[in-house]
Amino acid sequence: MGEPRIKNEDQYEALRDKGYSKEKAARIANTPNAGKKGGKADPYEEWTKDELYDQAKNVGIDGRSKMNKRELISALRNN
Repeated sequence: MGEPRIKNEDQYEALRDKGYSKEKAARIANTPNAGKKGGKADPYEEWTKDELYDQAKNVGIDGRSKMNKRELISALRNN
């Protein structure tokens, strides 16, 4: 299985340069509002379970298919 696809490569590289892990940098760079300033991204609690699952898939979280919405949010925040 290859590396997850990154939607905002510039933001991803900037986060990696700041010392973020690959997973956390990918999670941030792949948000629907990636690259927008001012904290405009919706909090995970407002995402649907399917959106959370897709995001978990993008960043490579194992066991995501068995997780409920609360568990997906926790995994995304703590990955």
